[in-house]
Amino acid sequence: MGKGKKGNRIQVILECTEQRKSGVSGCSRYITTKNRKNTPNRMELRKFNPVLRKYTIHKEIK
Repeated sequence: MGKGKKGNRIQVILECTEQRKSGVSGCSRYITTKNRKNTPNRMELRKFNPVLRKYTIHKEIK
């Protein structure tokens, strides 16, 4: 019989870049999934940062 799917979809953590630079305590992080084949590079998304109360760029971390 068949072996089944190899998971191309993996979980990634996105962390705010602006907050890290500014030195404000805490960090805004989001968990999402991405397709490893379609997006092999690190992801960048604009997400809401509740501490800074504005939309900022969140980058994928290891």
